[in-house]
Amino acid sequence: MQLQGELQTKGHQPHHYRGPFHGVGVIVRNEGLKGIYRGIGCASVYQVLLNGCRLGFYEPMRHGLATLLLRDGAKQNLGINMFCGASSGIIGAAAGSPFFLVKTRLQSFSPFLPVGTQHNYRNAIDGLSQIYKAEGFGGLYRGVGAAMIRTGFGSSVQLPTYFFAKRRLVRHLGMEEGAPLHLASSTVSGFVVCCFMHPPDTIMSRLYNQNGNLYKGVFDCLGKTIRTEGFFAIYKGFLPHLARILPHTILTLSLAEQTNKLVRKIEQKILPASALGKA
Repeated sequence: MQLQGELQTKGHQPHHYRGPFHGVGVIVRNEGLKGIYRGIGCASVYQVLLNGCRLGFYEPMRHGLATLLLRDGAKQNLGINMFCGASSGIIGAAAGSPFFLVKTRLQSFSPFLPVGTQHNYRNAIDGLSQIYKAEGFGGLYRGVGAAMIRTGFGSSVQLPTYFFAKRRLVRHLGMEEGAPLHLASSTVSGFVVCCFMHPPDTIMSRLYNQNGNLYKGVFDCLGKTIRTEGFFAIYKGFLPHLARILPHTILTLSLAEQTNKLVRKIEQKILPASALGKA
């Protein structure tokens, strides 16, 4: 949906997909169930790299900066949290960018209702190989700037919003630590992330999917999109994105909480009390 009507003026834009449910129906009718799972291998690798970096680097960075600037690693500060969230997201985006590039091109390809530039790759490995042969190593990182901005936006608000919502729910609604608190906090976080991240996500999809040099960069793509299609073009596909990001955020953050609890329990059983006290 983000590529639908690309650089076409209002009134001349095709509407193959009228919404998330209609879009899924059209794809399944024309391409079968496998059509909605195209690119899942690349998507999985990308998520491992992205979230491994985001969740892995966030807390050590936040603790280190809080210790350096506030003299207390346990103290929470919104500015520090947002900076560390954005920084860890940017690292993850850079690490996973080639896989997101191929995923975007695999998912945008359709032999029945082509939308945007079409790239016919047999699979993820074939996609990476074709891009490398045609464009060299730099081609694998086409659009990485937009990816870093997109993920920096999302990550700068995801974890800080989650912990902010969590503290407010405990303080004002009396919720206790547990699954309901994690679910409510991650739902708030997921919605805010989608609002912040969707415009750069649209720009990134178009940069990744282009052939040649239709766009010179992030701001050129943003300017051309708004001038040709109107401001709300950068929010095309918002509902499908929200339908993806909400369960993704809920599962990621809730499972991260449970994983942290499990790790702490294992540490308590394995490590001596003196080592835990220093940690």
